[in-house]
Amino acid sequence: MTLSRKRIGVQSWCFRDFPERADLIAGVKRCGLERVELCAVHADFTDEASFDSVVREFRSAGIAITGIGVQAFVNDRARERNFFEFARRADADVITADFQPDTAVEAMRTAAELSQEYGIRVAIHNHGGTHWLGGAQMLANVFATTSPAIGLCLDTGWALDAGEDPVELVKRFGERLYALHIKDFVFDRAGKSEDVVVGTGNLNLPRLLAALDDVGFSGSAVIEYELDEKNPVPAISEKARNLNRPPPEGVLNGGGWQAGDPAPGRR
Repeated sequence: MTLSRKRIGVQSWCFRDFPERADLIAGVKRCGLERVELCAVHADFTDEASFDSVVREFRSAGIAITGIGVQAFVNDRARERNFFEFARRADADVITADFQPDTAVEAMRTAAELSQEYGIRVAIHNHGGTHWLGGAQMLANVFATTSPAIGLCLDTGWALDAGEDPVELVKRFGERLYALHIKDFVFDRAGKSEDVVVGTGNLNLPRLLAALDDVGFSGSAVIEYELDEKNPVPAISEKARNLNRPPPEGVLNGGGWQAGDPAPGRR
């Protein structure tokens, strides 16, 4: 399996140093991409009066908004309804999400109700080894106690940071995998992560793509790269090339981290 440029997008957070939407759109086009997951740097998802003009700006440029996020859900129904309203007008099919432990039960219930009302899925973003939803055990518990309206936005880099194998997470949670943030990390001896071009770090790209194919993944897939914020285009373009034409296993990253190997992230 490959992820063609027609299917791959970019997380607009990569262009956080360019808050003007015109600059974001130009940057996405320079990467040779046509899809974006929009973050709050580039749109106010609580200002309903601005929604149509923001959506029109991307559509007129030929850029599809495939999702928005990562949005904090705290059980504020009126505020969070605006997230879904923007996504509906943009024809986005997923909202990537963060929840806090003290409000999670009620917030997930509200998010699921809004998801069912709007027909737009909510996908939990696993944000690394210190995040309470960063590992497979807690994610499994959440999915066992929530409706399919709540699923996973798998951030492959932060999965590595949590000591998880992203490939195994795809296999385990395939039915609830609604979005993908494609990121790769290397780690120093203290376990500190560094963002690198996908396929050059611990992420086993060929195995990941094969697993996505096996589970029939059809959700939003976006590149995320947090370095080179002053000029992210070259690295994002290289990531897109690697995803479009992945090399044989082991050529880029020595085969990547495999299940059963010592975890590359935090101990």
